[in-house]
Amino acid sequence: MGFWDALAGRTRPKQANLDSLFLLPSAAITLQAAIGLQPTGDGSVCYRAAAGAAFHETQDDVVELLRAAPEAPDVTVSRDEFGYTWLALHHDPSDIAGLCTDLHAVNTTLEAQGFGPGLLCSLVPFADPSGRRVGLVYLYKQGTFYPFAPTGPQQRDNLLELEVRDVLSGELPIDSDLNRWLAVWGAPGL
Repeated sequence: MGFWDALAGRTRPKQANLDSLFLLPSAAITLQAAIGLQPTGDGSVCYRAAAGAAFHETQDDVVELLRAAPEAPDVTVSRDEFGYTWLALHHDPSDIAGLCTDLHAVNTTLEAQGFGPGLLCSLVPFADPSGRRVGLVYLYKQGTFYPFAPTGPQQRDNLLELEVRDVLSGELPIDSDLNRWLAVWGAPGL
């Protein structure tokens, strides 16, 4: 930040650190040991699709690249009621490292092609045998994670979210501003 930016009170937005996605495999072990939550094998990237052929070509290239892998995950692209696009992947639940690699690849490819401003979040869901589900949401523009635990239509388990936050606070960059813990209703895998 330059002198004039500081003088004018302008700040630069925090840059995404997509390598934080690679912290999820160790966080998954902690979640399983502490709370009994295990990865579901699902993961997704949410973004606002840009208009134009360049974006659609990039998105098609990403999907084709993912499907061409030796142990290709299931890949789907859908649009939610808010106009955001979800590129969802499904891996074997034991391969969370591969899932994180694919999520990282989707994010970095969109960013490298100039579509970074449209990236919203990445999501990796976890579940326990009793049916509780929680998604670890990576906020692209903040470079932080937060837990989201839906329990039904427009309802969430705030206590579980806080428990996950407390368990993972030493392993992941957890967003400390609870106002940014937005609900991602209808997210794939949740």
